[in-house]
Amino acid sequence: MTDTSFLTAPASVADTRSAPVLAIQDLCVSFRGRSGVHQALKGISFAIHPGEIVAVVGESGSGKSVTSLAIMGLLAASARTERGSIFFRDRAGKEHDLSKLSDEQRRTLRGREMAMIFQEPMTSLNPVLRVGDQLTEALRDHQLCDKAQAHARARELLRQVRIADVDRVMKSYPHSLSGGMRQRVMIAQALACDPQLLIADEPTTALDVTVQARILHILRDLQQQKQMAVLFITHDMGVVAEVADRVVVMYRGNVVEQGTVAEVFTAPQHDYTKALLAAVPKLGDMRELPWPQRFPLLGAETTAASSQHTARYEEKPLLDVRGLKVYFPIRSGIFSALTHQVHAVEQIDFTLWPGETLAIVGESGCGKSTTGRALMRLLHSDAESIHFQGNEITNLKEAQFQPLRREIQMVFQDPYASLNPRLTVGFTIAEPLLLHGVVKSLEAATPQVEALLKSVGLLPEHAQRYPHEFSGGQRQRIAIARAMALKPKVIIADEAVSALDVSIQAQVVNLMMDLQQQTGVAWIFISHDMAVVERIANRVAVMYLGQIVEIGPRQSVFNHPQHPYTQRLLASVPVADPLNRPERHFDDSEIPSPLRKVGETVEKNRYRQVAPHHWVAEGAFPR
Repeated sequence: MTDTSFLTAPASVADTRSAPVLAIQDLCVSFRGRSGVHQALKGISFAIHPGEIVAVVGESGSGKSVTSLAIMGLLAASARTERGSIFFRDRAGKEHDLSKLSDEQRRTLRGREMAMIFQEPMTSLNPVLRVGDQLTEALRDHQLCDKAQAHARARELLRQVRIADVDRVMKSYPHSLSGGMRQRVMIAQALACDPQLLIADEPTTALDVTVQARILHILRDLQQQKQMAVLFITHDMGVVAEVADRVVVMYRGNVVEQGTVAEVFTAPQHDYTKALLAAVPKLGDMRELPWPQRFPLLGAETTAASSQHTARYEEKPLLDVRGLKVYFPIRSGIFSALTHQVHAVEQIDFTLWPGETLAIVGESGCGKSTTGRALMRLLHSDAESIHFQGNEITNLKEAQFQPLRREIQMVFQDPYASLNPRLTVGFTIAEPLLLHGVVKSLEAATPQVEALLKSVGLLPEHAQRYPHEFSGGQRQRIAIARAMALKPKVIIADEAVSALDVSIQAQVVNLMMDLQQQTGVAWIFISHDMAVVERIANRVAVMYLGQIVEIGPRQSVFNHPQHPYTQRLLASVPVADPLNRPERHFDDSEIPSPLRKVGETVEKNRYRQVAPHHWVAEGAFPR
């Protein structure tokens, strides 16, 4: 007999709520590929009621995203629904069996009645349409308002998701925005029609903690005001504890546990749920520890050797950057004259020592990723000086800089955009080895490729697959393996673990530390996850509006933050305790814009020392 108990809301909820907005029963989905049939979902069942936020958690590849795509009717052609049903109840109270609707009927529901925020915004936003056109498209397509009203609504949505300089963003194309900015545009687009059901697939992955806290607050407000149901797919257990009413835990295509958020966090029953919660990084765990520390994994003993004493401060700096600037030109008028510039990175100084991990943190759009790309010469930049291993590299021509690319590698923020979809994963990892002459043939590279795949938690046979055959988290692991291939002196990790679930994230961070222990590699770790930064970093640089406002040893910066922005950043970190949901206070004033007229100069920050090696920018904090 089929279990239908999931169709009834928990006792605390059922008394005050009507029938479910969404009910999934015994859903099985498989994919056909060259290697045979893969069972992605194995009879899952759960329901979501009006005004309820249900979080679906589990490791990458567990079936979370497949579930959301099945609901939206966006599964790939290779997918087959073997059995099961998905029932959706619209605003009028009419029930739809989604598995039996035509494409046109599903399209009518999508956007207006149910909307989705996707995991990777660059592949979801149309690259040839301006942001303003994409935000107004759904409103006009569903005939909800005229052109002027749609534009006003689009501008309001961008303000809701805390985007500065709305006029510029409305006229921008997706490629000109940072990853976090693109994710905020996706969220605004999904909220445009006030849907009955919102599916959020890792909606805050690319966001810094301050904007994340604001987005979670917006979602909570919408849920309470409009009784909107939210299916929240995430790997961030802190976010789950902060926003969810109920939790569904998935593992290898099965629902292994579900219950209220308090029940699951305080008394987990399944071994996998226990392992998931054990791997959650908690801000404050490192308060008394001056050195980076490996994540304690369930079943593995943490010893004194797990501390990371690799930074060699007695040696000369590996990388010394002075006065780095990156400006993006803005042209206007019929002759495309240069009128303004976006000051993305504004005269920053920092130093990296051998074996050290320097974390760069700050909100999306503050210049973190731009700094990393400028160091790799993927963007045009200016600097007073950049010394690598004591040699000035600022004025090197491209041919002279090419050998240095073996010494400085990068893991990009969006793995889908950085992996060639036409190349197998094995060739993608082997390619840098072949290009730099480390191996003579693909066959000779195979042992190293297999070892690298194993080191990031994948299997050797995965080398024969293509990037589209992996989940977002698995693709990020492949990107990390590729960066590790050449054993460089410096690896710039741009949100390298942001797409990973907590258990794999802990393993990969530990592996990054292992690589550092074995080879002495230095990491520039760009991240918005403060709890992970607390684990891995020796020093922390906090960026705001293209400038470093505070820099110093991690323990000093985290325990005694001096700059108001650093304090706000740490106060916004979600707490992985559903019984302790702090009340959030938000500053709704306009965020200053980094857009300036051509020729307008910005004074370089001056710093005062507040503790040994701990410096903070002087002057008032612009709000």
